[in-house]
Amino acid sequence: MELSELEAFVEINNSGGFARAAQALHLSQPAISRRIELLEKGLGMPLFERLSGSGIRLTQAGQAFLPYARKILVAVENGKTAVHALEEEERGSLTMALVGTLASTDLTSRLQTFHNTYPHVRLFLRTARSDEVSSLVQQGEALLGVRYFTDPRPDIRSLHIMNDPLLVVCAMHSRLVTGTPQEPAALRDVPWFSFPFKAGSSDEAFAQLLEQQLFKHGLQDAEKTVIDSLTAQKRLIEADFGIGLLPASSIEEELRLGTLRILPIEALQVILPVMLIYRHQAYLSLAARLLLKALAPPAE
Repeated sequence: MELSELEAFVEINNSGGFARAAQALHLSQPAISRRIELLEKGLGMPLFERLSGSGIRLTQAGQAFLPYARKILVAVENGKTAVHALEEEERGSLTMALVGTLASTDLTSRLQTFHNTYPHVRLFLRTARSDEVSSLVQQGEALLGVRYFTDPRPDIRSLHIMNDPLLVVCAMHSRLVTGTPQEPAALRDVPWFSFPFKAGSSDEAFAQLLEQQLFKHGLQDAEKTVIDSLTAQKRLIEADFGIGLLPASSIEEELRLGTLRILPIEALQVILPVMLIYRHQAYLSLAARLLLKALAPPAE
């Protein structure tokens, strides 16, 4: 069993086909097929099922083998990083995944300061939802991640680096909300937008926070419309179909354009913890440790 065979196997699964995997790995399609043939021969079972047309899907054996193949490739990459770091100082490349809305916070200025201080460190950024950020880190596709809430997985370490408040927002010229209410009771007959309860996702945590706040202030019977897209929620709130409890970082542009306004109801506001995450067993190069230091606040 060769690393090249494992690499081909994982890339075919990620890309969704032999041709796209061959392109991603800069190989011919026959070369990719040969690697999978050798891997399947070594394992004694087929890993992919060829569907009609050009489609493929993992067999049960392929599904069972995939996480182990990924772990091997991640371990090899960690080993390469460790070896290269012996010669490198403030150099190298890092991949960090983060929730896109957090780019509107002072996280961006911290990253800019890091870039200016260590110009020889190449920082690659990917945006995703909180649960997706964790998956990218866990699978080794990103060394570091920035997400909402502590990651519950035992192989992930979470460091609190900042807060992002959840604020009550409505349309700038809302007919549902008149004046500038400051108490929750003023919103008794106003409909809300909520995220779905998806087990294990960040949406579930957002939905729970809204439910808790509404129940706490006697608004548990309020009409709620479940929308799984933050952007869609903002557009519907702008159109005055309801109000929402949204992260401050996500509404910077709408506030600047004057399409949304914040309702100063402090009792309903919630502070969201923003966490920096990485794998417990990940090798952290000097560049990675410097970035951790730049993003994490000093211990009190």
